Amino acid sequence: MADALQVSRSAAIPLSEVEIRTTRSSGPGGQHANVTASRVEASWDVEASRALSAGDKARVKARCGPRVTAVAQDTRSQARNRDLALERLRSRVAAALVRPKQRHRTRPTRASKERRLQGKKKRSDVKAKRRRPEV
Repeated sequence: MADALQVSRSAAIPLSEVEIRTTRSSGPGGQHANVTASRVEASWDVEASRALSAGDKARVKARCGPRVTAVAQDTRSQARNRDLALERLRSRVAAALVRPKQRHRTRPTRASKERRLQGKKKRSDVKAKRRRPEV
């Protein structure tokens, strides 16, 4: 990895702002798991960061909270877990930065209105034919 985590085309988080902690991994692994700290937790404080604009910070905080955290304990290698944790952190921040598309209001077409009314009429006829005939 480089000295910054490229989140989008315009935003990159310096690795100096990412706090990386290692702990012992849970689960199976025998004697090796008991002595190595292969679980990696990468966390990033959104508010203290200088990497994003105020609007982007607000968007990330609204979707992920004031602190974004990613954990990796998939492999036995601490270095590989570090890369995985940083990639997961990058993908979470990138997903939080995506601006939703504006919805354009549309109106139903005349044909769709007619199809809807025809369906209602057909259903009404089916139910009317189930009734007992009037004497």
